[in-house]
Amino acid sequence: MDSRPRETDAPGDPANGAAPPPAAAVAAAATGGVEITKPRNDKRGYRRVVLPNALECLLISDPDTDKAAASMSVSVGYFCDPDGLEGLAHFLEHMLFYASKKYPIEDSYSKYIAEHGGSTNAFTSTERTNFYFDVNSDSLHDALDRFAQFFIKPLMSPDAVHREIKAVDSENQKNLLSDPWRMSQNHLCDENHPYHKFGTGNWDTLEVKAKEKGLDTRLELIKFYDSHYSANLMKLVVYGKDSLDNLQNLVENKFCDIRDIGRKPFSFPGHPCSSEHLQILVKAVPIKQGHTLRILWPITPNVRCYKEGPCKYISHLIGHEGEGSLFYILKKLGWAISLEAGEGDWSYDFSFFSVVIRLTDEGQEHMEDAVGLLFRYITLLQTSGTPKWIFDELQTICETGFHYRDKGPPIHYVVNISSNMQIFPPEDWLIASSMPSKFSPDAIQNILNELTPGNVRIFWESKRFEGQTNLTEPWYGTSYSVEAVPPSIIQKWVAEAPEEDLHLPKPNIFIPRDLSLKNVEEKVSVPFMLRKTPLSRLWYKPDTMFFTPKAYIKMDFHCPLSQSSPESAVLTDVFTRLLMDYLNDYAYDAQVAGLYYAVKPNDTGFQVTMVGYNDKMRTLLETVIGKIAEFEVRVDRFSVIKEAMTKEYENFKFRQPYQQVLYYCSLMLDEQAWPWDEEFSALSHLEASDLGNFLPHLLAKTFIECYFAGNIEPNEAKSVIQHVEDVLFNAPISVCKPLSPSQHLARRIVKLEKGLRYYYPAMCLNHQDENSALLHYIQTHQDNVKQNVLLHLLALIGKQPAFHQLRSVEQLGYIALLRQRNDSGVRGLQFIIQSTVKDPANLDARVENFLKMFESTLYQMSDAEFKSNVRALIDMKLEKYKNIREESAFFWGEISEGTLKFDRKEAEVAALRELKKEELIDFFNDHVKVNAPQKKILSIQVYGGLHTAEYQTIVQNAPPPQSCEITDIYSFRRSRPLYGSFRGGFGQMKL
Repeated sequence: MDSRPRETDAPGDPANGAAPPPAAAVAAAATGGVEITKPRNDKRGYRRVVLPNALECLLISDPDTDKAAASMSVSVGYFCDPDGLEGLAHFLEHMLFYASKKYPIEDSYSKYIAEHGGSTNAFTSTERTNFYFDVNSDSLHDALDRFAQFFIKPLMSPDAVHREIKAVDSENQKNLLSDPWRMSQNHLCDENHPYHKFGTGNWDTLEVKAKEKGLDTRLELIKFYDSHYSANLMKLVVYGKDSLDNLQNLVENKFCDIRDIGRKPFSFPGHPCSSEHLQILVKAVPIKQGHTLRILWPITPNVRCYKEGPCKYISHLIGHEGEGSLFYILKKLGWAISLEAGEGDWSYDFSFFSVVIRLTDEGQEHMEDAVGLLFRYITLLQTSGTPKWIFDELQTICETGFHYRDKGPPIHYVVNISSNMQIFPPEDWLIASSMPSKFSPDAIQNILNELTPGNVRIFWESKRFEGQTNLTEPWYGTSYSVEAVPPSIIQKWVAEAPEEDLHLPKPNIFIPRDLSLKNVEEKVSVPFMLRKTPLSRLWYKPDTMFFTPKAYIKMDFHCPLSQSSPESAVLTDVFTRLLMDYLNDYAYDAQVAGLYYAVKPNDTGFQVTMVGYNDKMRTLLETVIGKIAEFEVRVDRFSVIKEAMTKEYENFKFRQPYQQVLYYCSLMLDEQAWPWDEEFSALSHLEASDLGNFLPHLLAKTFIECYFAGNIEPNEAKSVIQHVEDVLFNAPISVCKPLSPSQHLARRIVKLEKGLRYYYPAMCLNHQDENSALLHYIQTHQDNVKQNVLLHLLALIGKQPAFHQLRSVEQLGYIALLRQRNDSGVRGLQFIIQSTVKDPANLDARVENFLKMFESTLYQMSDAEFKSNVRALIDMKLEKYKNIREESAFFWGEISEGTLKFDRKEAEVAALRELKKEELIDFFNDHVKVNAPQKKILSIQVYGGLHTAEYQTIVQNAPPPQSCEITDIYSFRRSRPLYGSFRGGFGQMKL
């Protein structure tokens, strides 16, 4: 696939699309002499403002928004770290959240945001640090006032500095056994270039070595802030429902006091790689099973000619997956599982073009052939000219994607734009490099000419290299070796690679031509049942909100056999993966053109999903259904899929401890869940013939639950489902038979015992991982409007205090959070903590201690605070869907769970309006308070390598009073009563 970065994409809606709009349709926003190009359907107002202190701002007025947001991009990243203080820029990012002169109470910013329906975060990259938040729209003024203090007068108390170094260290600890971090290999470059730096920082760099050099980290932090953070290096985006004039007044008032020291923008000329870092083959040993080949070339940054978009053109072709493509050939040979191509790390001064190939075991043995075929394909591109029709097709797709881009969460939008403001001129802040408009064969050829054997860096990762390496990466301890690969060697690989028919792709048949909106008479706000037969049920929801030429389809194939055993679950998974594998050569073009599809297993069988432009959606869906009806097991592809799944199961034990506690919790609560080790064992014994025998039985009893939404007419939806039934059920030799009423599947959740604390201790599956983790789950109730809002309100009020106490104050670990949990309508609270500081039993005690502290906070809450929190939650509940995916996700959730409460939000808001503070306190006292008689607790404890002794102690000791140790998950599950299932229950019966 093409992995090029898409700077302006709304999340989940890549810039892919359709027939080009007329130039006159490109809307523009007048902003002080600058026209900002915006999508033609975009009704939002935009204004560029430069404050007297040189802070450049973009104001976005959206009267329809429920959420306001802001992002500040500062042109200071870890490339600016002083030598010997690695991680200082990242550490400063952490520290600015603590307190300010105007708001000296620690954590008051984050607390305000959380209590007003928002979220906040930041990230530090090579040359930028980005701070951002969102909040209920009516709370923007006060939120901005707090946010602005980051850049005016932050406080960095000695105590907070000391504590937060531990948080940075914990964040780094989390990454030490993560292959994406371990494989970055940034140190293999010029030591004088900042690309060589370790950007995260840890206790050693920020505390130990600083002290050895006689440095006071706090003073260095303040010095760094004072000398680097200047208003002229900042770009601010503010998104709200106010008018542009009001937003301008707000920004001018809140941000005018940021100092402008006239700091010259930082620049880092030159490329990180000199000649000694090229023509190399690096073999590295990852943590996880699998073989990955990364081929990189230093290139001229695409940003210098983004209107021509040469990297977009080249990555489209090298990353293509259709017939004749490099991936198509590697897959046919059984050598590759996936391929991605595109511009990787880049700035204005340097860039890398990368091709990343995940190899099969056989592909690992043919690495030289795979590299040879890659260079042969590059030669094909270099010598076959640059066909203009390919550029025109890409331009069409990108323009349609831009003009019909879904509205996304404002928080993502402002981060994208503030980042773009650092790079692009104002007219292109919204487009960035997503829409090439000038066809330049020379620009394309120039990049192709840089993709040579003399310019290459090859990184080859596999556990097979264990014991064959002689070097160790300094920050993550990755074992690796380096050897030279001169051009003559690669030319030999090219010559010896198999002769295959590599060629350019055919024209894309999935580019939408009909972008008209359907005229639908049913102006309904919720789905309704359009059609029902013994074979299927069709829910339908026309687009009455978004008015885009897009549709959304879900089809759940309910097959009772799919979850009847670990073997059945694994075979169903293999079937769906093979189906996707067979479709890829044909349907890859659909994804390029903005029509996305997936076939995945789920807890009732398997599911087909489609979302995107509706024009060619029926064609694609009928192809998928046809493949199901005609499915045959190809032994060669079965072997590749089995091998990939085997590695996934082998890598299960390398999941982070917090992911392991989440897995154990689901395994204990869901009566139908199969353990990973039993599924792994089943997979190891399976052959292609087993799938061939299984499939007729899987489909022999099937019911299809369908949901069609968006720009699609009801008659067309009915026609599609009739076609599906005809192909699968009504053919002369039909694949599927109807499901009898007694066979409809339910999902049942374990009911915990009141007044009892269950706990499950386990050693971390990866014995090298020093991190431990706790999941402290408090089960409260089954789906009930009143109790739902009480739980949600409690979680809203407790979220930030829990984070502040457990992470910021006690420094238990980087991951420390409180959130709601919902298992098929069974609700509760869960605390999740990952730590090297304390063992899980100790973490459990800290959670209980926090709840005692929180109890007094709750009891002392004023009526005004209570009402403010209720209003914030009402605003969150009333937040409008921004696109068809969001709307469909909610409605489909109600359908698939069987609850069918399409008016859930309205009902919950009505309940909130009637809520009294005493009811919240009663709910806390009954279900959450320490030692509450009705309290139901499940404590999942995963012990890391540092806490082995504590694990031995807890399993040997008798359980404390009112506690019960779970020693066998399945005995526990079988012994407990279950909550009733909404599937097939009252929710469905009333229909």
